[in-house]
Amino acid sequence: MKHPAPKSISTEAQAFIASAPPLSTTQITADNIQMIRDEVAAGYKPTVDQVCKTYDPTITEISIAGVPVQKVQAGPDAPDDGRVIFYIFGGGFVTGDPTTDQIVTVPLAHKTGATVYAPHYRLAPEHLYPAATDDCFTVYKALLDQVGADRIAISGESAGGNLALSVMSQAHGAGLPLPLAAALFSPFGDFTLASDTLATLKDVEPTLGNAESMVATYTPAGPDMKDPTLSPLYADFDATWPPTLFTTGTRDLLLSESARLSTAMRQAGVDVSLHVWEGMWHVFEFYPQLPEAQKSLCEVADFLNEHFG
Repeated sequence: MKHPAPKSISTEAQAFIASAPPLSTTQITADNIQMIRDEVAAGYKPTVDQVCKTYDPTITEISIAGVPVQKVQAGPDAPDDGRVIFYIFGGGFVTGDPTTDQIVTVPLAHKTGATVYAPHYRLAPEHLYPAATDDCFTVYKALLDQVGADRIAISGESAGGNLALSVMSQAHGAGLPLPLAAALFSPFGDFTLASDTLATLKDVEPTLGNAESMVATYTPAGPDMKDPTLSPLYADFDATWPPTLFTTGTRDLLLSESARLSTAMRQAGVDVSLHVWEGMWHVFEFYPQLPEAQKSLCEVADFLNEHFG
């Protein structure tokens, strides 16, 4: 790591930064993508197992409007009052799944009492833009019919945060109701790659490599990079958008994405909170051994509980 960990963060976070391996430079292809996905899933599995052992959730696989969805509840005896968190996993549009994201969804279900619905949206390079956003929007519309917007909060991390914003942009454009709140963990917001920290933090981010390969894999040719279903920074924000919380960190390669998104939304009249954590990296909430991760998840749950009412 070119810049050592600051002493201002927890000893656990300092140790993580000091021991972080070099970032992978493997180029994604149709031939190696499944191997990469398997490696990512295997790397997070011990953490997923520990989180599930701690919280003992009830997890079922269902289908909503033809899209496979993972349903996460606090436990077999947890009351279901109809509150929903529509959670969209991350992984650069090429890796990840709802099971890996149980690291976040299981604690959120426990801390809020809401039922989490996490779609298995289609991934690139097999399925290019707009397959992922189409799947997520399809599930959101079905949830609107099932429970109503006043019972739905939306959340997601990284690429999933991008897709959550895309869903809201599509709903807004179609005249559909928006969710009651949005909690976004370091979303990717601008496919034009104009954000400052993509360059300035490339030597201090311990977990996330460059964004160029993600853009090239998900959108190899054709789309307008400023289409708000792809780059939600350019969405038609106004005061009808729900209260929104962003979390990020001072080492997060996508810090500027949250800064630019929160500024654009705030200037449009949206109630926005931006939580920037000292010394933290991209979606640090995925590392429950960190005190900062535990505190951030509690703040997100408090935010959601406040707006669920």
